[in-house]
Amino acid sequence: MMDVNDHPILNKLIATVKKPSWAFPLLLFTLFIILSLQITKNDSGFSTRPVSHPGFQFELSGSGTCDGSVPVRVVKRSIVEFGGVGDGVTSNTAAFRAAMRWMKEFEGRGGAQLNVPKGQWVTGSFNVVSDSTLFLEEGALVMGSQDPKEWPIIEPLPSYGRGRERLGGRHISLIHGDGLTNVVITGQNGTIDGRGKMWWDLWWNRTLEHTRGHLVEIMNSNNILISNLTFRNSPFWTIHPVYCSNVVIKDMTILAPLNAPNTDGIDPDSCTNVCIEDCYIESGDDLVAVKSGWDQYGTSMARPSSNIIIRRVSGTTPTCSGVGIGSEMSGGVSNIRVENIHIRNSAAGVRIKTDIGRGGYIENITITNITMENVKVPLRFSRGADDHPDDGWDPKALPKIKGIFISNVVSYNSRKAPMLLGMEGAPFEGICMKNVSLLGLPPTARWNCEHISGFVDGVLPAPCLLLQRNASVTCA
Repeated sequence: MMDVNDHPILNKLIATVKKPSWAFPLLLFTLFIILSLQITKNDSGFSTRPVSHPGFQFELSGSGTCDGSVPVRVVKRSIVEFGGVGDGVTSNTAAFRAAMRWMKEFEGRGGAQLNVPKGQWVTGSFNVVSDSTLFLEEGALVMGSQDPKEWPIIEPLPSYGRGRERLGGRHISLIHGDGLTNVVITGQNGTIDGRGKMWWDLWWNRTLEHTRGHLVEIMNSNNILISNLTFRNSPFWTIHPVYCSNVVIKDMTILAPLNAPNTDGIDPDSCTNVCIEDCYIESGDDLVAVKSGWDQYGTSMARPSSNIIIRRVSGTTPTCSGVGIGSEMSGGVSNIRVENIHIRNSAAGVRIKTDIGRGGYIENITITNITMENVKVPLRFSRGADDHPDDGWDPKALPKIKGIFISNVVSYNSRKAPMLLGMEGAPFEGICMKNVSLLGLPPTARWNCEHISGFVDGVLPAPCLLLQRNASVTCA
């Protein structure tokens, strides 16, 4: 179990990993093969955890790591060569867009790298291209434009049917991409600042006309690496890969004011084969949230999130959870491993969020080696947020939750016992807890459980009876 005083993330955030250019695609391919292994059933009827293949170097364990080497591109140029001015005032939108047009010429021909040197580079939205590297040098600060017109309106995601906050379209992300392959966003711990206060004010004042944009959103793409940078003050969710595969997000610092609305850190959405590791996050919402579409739009599209590793992540969020699944999970979520997480001063530790009308499923989730400090509710299963895209949702569409494995958890100074609330007609099944210690709970604290079933081993204080009905079955 991770020592609460051990902070490997802080030691790695300042390091830039340099490996041979072939390592990145090789390790991504390895990740794909390992995570694509079919899950088998054990005699108890519950899915077994994903395990690493002995013939591969990549491991689905706390000792493993995903490759973060940056490929060598054929050509490199600076944003200055496209007319960029890093004075913190001049708009560089045209410069970044011109640079991307130049980089597109090298797709399939070794790729190109755009360097952003030390300075303050104001820009509106721009689209990255395939076989490209956006590299922020030490001291580089990319700043989101304060002109909403430089965040154009685009179509809603098909798995959401509308903007997540408002009907119709949505603002594009500051850095955007669609239908790409082999994209790297990295650097020497440079910073991308969305300057989101303008957008948060619109949300607080209820004058927001369209859903806010993300800091980075990559869609319908594969082989994506985002690493070794600081992201700050996103208008909305910070990093949002959606409909993607083979995604590595590592060695990131993600910061937003703790009251900034919906500033999730990393939200893989309808994605497969994702590795999130060695990140520090402070935000006004979930640090990491796994999603897969919203109600009838998500079930119709049926693009699940699966084969995702979240490890060695630490941080704080006073309103939400360290790691969340949902609440938009209508396309299904499966084969998720969460390990070596340190959460402090937060509303919830690990949370599964769903609702009537969501449909979909959540299954085979492994949560292990978790340390929490001053977390209000360490473990929480939520239902009934009454949050739907429109009147077309189906009240009979109930989610199916089965196979949640939780082990080696220590929570210090929690204020409430776990709240595990399934749904009538759709109970949460196969909840397995082993070696869970909740220290410092008030003497009157009691587990709150409804419509769940499972079993426990070495859980203190004693859980609700609904988790002790199948004592003959042990956690694998």
